[in-house]
Amino acid sequence: MRSPDPRAFIVKNTAVESPPLLPEIRLHLASEVVPLWQASEEELAEQGVPPPFWAFAWAGGQGLARYLLDHPETVRGKCVLDFASGSGLSAIAAAKAGAARVIANEIDSFAAAAIALNAELNGVALEIAERDLVGESDAAWDVVIAGDVCYEKGPAQRFMAWLHGLAGEGKLVLMGDPLRTYLPRQGLERVIAYSVKTTREIEDSDLRNAVVWKVLPEA
Repeated sequence: MRSPDPRAFIVKNTAVESPPLLPEIRLHLASEVVPLWQASEEELAEQGVPPPFWAFAWAGGQGLARYLLDHPETVRGKCVLDFASGSGLSAIAAAKAGAARVIANEIDSFAAAAIALNAELNGVALEIAERDLVGESDAAWDVVIAGDVCYEKGPAQRFMAWLHGLAGEGKLVLMGDPLRTYLPRQGLERVIAYSVKTTREIEDSDLRNAVVWKVLPEA
C-alpha cells in the first residue's frame, strides 16, 4: 500500500503541545484528543505508516532537552548531532541553546518530516540526515546526543559501541535515558536526573526518572 504524505499525515493526526518538562518548546504530538493516540500498529501498517515513535516526547529526550536548555554552554557555538532524533525535541533544544549547527538524524521518513515541522514551529534551523549513521564519524561533530535509544538488546548494543567510540575520539556524548532495560550499567557517568510526568499509555509509570548520562570512552 502506498504511504500517505508524511507532512500531511502528521498535521492531520497530531496536536501541537508542549512536553511536560519543556514549556518553551512546541511539538506535533499524539495525545488523547487525536486518533493517532489509539491507533494500533496493525491499523497504521494498513495505511503504510511505520510505528510513530516521533509522535511522543519520551522521558529520556525530555530530560536531555531540559539539560541543554538549562546548560547552554554545553552546545553553544558547537556542531551537534542528535542521533535517532524522533520528534526533534533534543535537536530543537540544542538549537535554542545556541548551537552553531544541529544535525537531526533519523531513518524514518515520517520522523524526518516531523522534525522539519517541529523545527518550523519553534523557529529554529536544523539539518536532517535521513540515513543510518551508526559506525560513521565526522570531525565536525563536537557534541553527540541521543535520547531513549536503548529499547531493544541488539540495537542498543550496536548504538552503544558506536557512541563509546565517538567518546573515545574526544567528542562529548550525552544520552537521555530513564534506566531502560538495555541501558548498559557501565561506561556511563550520571550527570543529572529529572522527574518527568508520563502516561501509562506509552510508559510503565506515570512518572519516570529521566537521567542524563555522559558516555565514556571504552576502557
